[in-house]
Amino acid sequence: MSSIIADASSAPNTAEIPLHASPARRAWRRFRANRLGYVSLAIFTLLFAVSLLAEVLSNDKPLVVRYEGRWYFPVFETLSETTFGGDFPTPTDYLDPFIRGQFSKPGNFALYPPNHYHYSTINYFSKSPSPARPDRENVFGTDDRGRDLLARLLYGFRLSVMFALIVTIASTAFGILFGALQGYFAGWSDIAMERFKEIWGAMPTLYMLIIFSSLFSPSFWLLVLLIAIFGWLGIAAYVRAEFLRNRTLDYVRAARALGQSNRIIMWRHILPNSLTPVVTLVPFEMAAAIGALTSLDFLGLGVPPGTPSLGELLNQGKENLDAWWISLSTFGVLVVTLLLLILIGDALRDALDPRKVLEGESR
Repeated sequence: MSSIIADASSAPNTAEIPLHASPARRAWRRFRANRLGYVSLAIFTLLFAVSLLAEVLSNDKPLVVRYEGRWYFPVFETLSETTFGGDFPTPTDYLDPFIRGQFSKPGNFALYPPNHYHYSTINYFSKSPSPARPDRENVFGTDDRGRDLLARLLYGFRLSVMFALIVTIASTAFGILFGALQGYFAGWSDIAMERFKEIWGAMPTLYMLIIFSSLFSPSFWLLVLLIAIFGWLGIAAYVRAEFLRNRTLDYVRAARALGQSNRIIMWRHILPNSLTPVVTLVPFEMAAAIGALTSLDFLGLGVPPGTPSLGELLNQGKENLDAWWISLSTFGVLVVTLLLLILIGDALRDALDPRKVLEGESR
């Protein structure tokens, strides 16, 4: 893998790099020079942006309806069946052949999303028993409850990435705070906090997550809290090392001589010079969070039932070995997601490495 990255890194023309560019600009140009990491970031950003539009791209409700001269927006409002000529005052099933027939009459029309299914929609009109094989109506097939697999994957991918982002932000913030206090004050504070980290890190993380998840009612924010409180140790170790090194440098001594407070010295002077290892760890922290969420969902201890989840789909694939499309598509989404994050992390690590100098760039 390193040889591939090295070959990809040498491809772009780096002679345009200014000799006196800022460190951030040089790091960005090094990152762009790594084609594998740069393309991975572009693909991951595109996939996440598409997943944010899931309600527009995959939904069982039309985006716009014109019926008997009036305009409706079912995505944003709940309309009863009687609104469109039905007999019951229940929420409209827009996949019902009768309702579709109403929309096909002259003067009426409905604009459906590209995929006609929400993650919770059960295809009652499928001609095959569930789980159904991929066909024209359900491109990726259905799961064992008759729900469209493409919709479940799209919403599940969004949930996993948003979960990973929130967990990474929370664990990174706490890790920076803990490591900064530990490294800056050193002495007995450092010794006591290091012993606490060793005890906390010695706990079997996955088992602790399983125990806590089984004791409390499953929820998204509970999982965020549980995984975040175990995910800050690596960040804290790197920040502690950076603060221990930087606290003895001349610019910190000069700031102390000028009478600046410890808070200003830590956050304004030392922290900006200690963020390099933190930034490089962010994609790997996200990958670990996605893996933890998938594991808990696979065991049935993750998000509440009915929530679109990659781990729940993997469990369905295990229970329905003949429905190969469930395991194959879910495993493919997980592999691509984790691979993109790892390639982005490798590219960030190389871009922020001060020992790497590209052609046309001065040290």
